[in-house]
Amino acid sequence: MQIAFKEWAVVVEALGRGGQIVILRKGGIAEGQGGFRVEQERFWLFPTRFHQQAEGVVKEARAGFEDYEWPPNDLLRIEFCVEVIEARRLDSLAQAQRLAGQHIWRERIIAERFDWGRDVGIYAMAVRARRLAVPVEIPMLESYAGCKSWVELEAALEFAGTEPVLPAADFDLKLREFREALV
Repeated sequence: MQIAFKEWAVVVEALGRGGQIVILRKGGIAEGQGGFRVEQERFWLFPTRFHQQAEGVVKEARAGFEDYEWPPNDLLRIEFCVEVIEARRLDSLAQAQRLAGQHIWRERIIAERFDWGRDVGIYAMAVRARRLAVPVEIPMLESYAGCKSWVELEAALEFAGTEPVLPAADFDLKLREFREALV
């Protein structure tokens, strides 16, 4: 698997420790005229500082900004991948707000992202996070830069050796909460 998804490092950590299964995405400037799309069913999580803001997450998650151990600037550390279980485009802010408590973003950030740009709405993905036994550090390439969601890594990483971060029963409960919030 060579495709990676750029996400705030603090969100990657929340997914990786099983604190959330939800990824919310508006899409980056480089997404093109069609906007964001869920292009892959499985992908690596690419932790980034780009646009990351401590005031954008709930109070309990802010400690993650100080605690996150960044590799040197010329390296990218990949530790988690996800499988998309369900993806939905949310066309009303009320839908997005019903996911409160299932992710670490503050309500104000959700509202700003929902209304940002030419296309009102936001995408919600329920994902099953998996962990590599040992994190992999790869060179940070210039081609990975920019305001885009999807990045093709120079080399493929092996998905087969990953383990789910949540037991099946815990994941199923969170997935049920996600689905019930969007009924």
